[in-house]
Amino acid sequence: GRTNILKEDDSLPIHLKCGLKAALLYRAAVTLSVFGLSADLFAAAIPKKTQ
Repeated sequence: GRTNILKEDDSLPIHLKCGLKAALLYRAAVTLSVFGLSADLFAAAIPKKTQ
């Protein structure tokens, strides 16, 4: 089963052990996180115009 794959000590990160779909999901999640964080910091860096 899948638990045996995860228990193997082959020094691979978890997201690479379960195949392509898991790797793509991981990449998408990391990309979205980085993009969201940078957009948030960018928005915080620009002073809002008060009128």
